[in-house]
Amino acid sequence: MPGLWMGGHEFRGRSGELELAVVRDEFDLVQTLTRARQGHGPDPGVLHQVWPIPDGPLDGTQLTGVIRLARAAGDAMDDGRTVLVRCYSGYNRSGLVIAHALVRRGHSADEAIRLIRSRRSPWALHNELFVEYLRAGLPTARLLEELAE
Repeated sequence: MPGLWMGGHEFRGRSGELELAVVRDEFDLVQTLTRARQGHGPDPGVLHQVWPIPDGPLDGTQLTGVIRLARAAGDAMDDGRTVLVRCYSGYNRSGLVIAHALVRRGHSADEAIRLIRSRRSPWALHNELFVEYLRAGLPTARLLEELAE
């Protein structure tokens, strides 16, 4: 989707070595799904939302945060702003938020997953639990997790 980006905190550079992915002011909104890391940005003045979640089972509160981030990303895009959703590697946690944002925009869960895998990487959303959350619908998954607690 124009204006919506997915990434991580590290990437393999041309040399094959890991390099830091540092965000400055390229985006209007940056959403970070890990603890904020010193030196990774964004610059002061850029809206930065941090919601650390594991790359594994999520509880109801964590799922609620994912839903809110997806809504905020969609609202920013509707306002013509650019959005980066990032986690550590840029595959699962960021994929969950992006996929839910796409579902909120009318895509089916499977369409959203296919789009992310075709544009980001075939490895994106390889966490099968996150795929199950998306197919069930995040609000439904949240309710089920809260009932189980």
